[in-house]
Amino acid sequence: MYQNNAYKTYKSNSVTYASKEQLLLMIVDGAVKYAKLSKNAIENKEVKKAHEYLIRTQDIFVELMSSLDMDKAGSWGNDLMELYKFINSQLVQINFKKDINLLNKVIPLIEGVRDMWYDAYKVAKR
Repeated sequence: MYQNNAYKTYKSNSVTYASKEQLLLMIVDGAVKYAKLSKNAIENKEVKKAHEYLIRTQDIFVELMSSLDMDKAGSWGNDLMELYKFINSQLVQINFKKDINLLNKVIPLIEGVRDMWYDAYKVAKR
């Protein structure tokens, strides 16, 4: 019980005191995590869990779209927004059909978004 409370406190503090950049990294990590959990749930015919994980992943991409500052992003912002929209629309289709083949194609895109933001974070910290 104590370990569980300590972990919850740690997670809460890590979010509370994280920078904007660190929060973004946590969010994109979550997208990868939930996409992979949804894949596992689809493979195991756990439709309700798959739906919940896919919705969480979609919610993350909606948040990424809404937080993208298009005025500051410049031309690359438009490309990134289109990628976010594409991934989100694919997640809707995957959730509707529970299509593991399509999910297998989308997970690398989600991982690519995560990797891109990690790379950007490393460059910004130099």
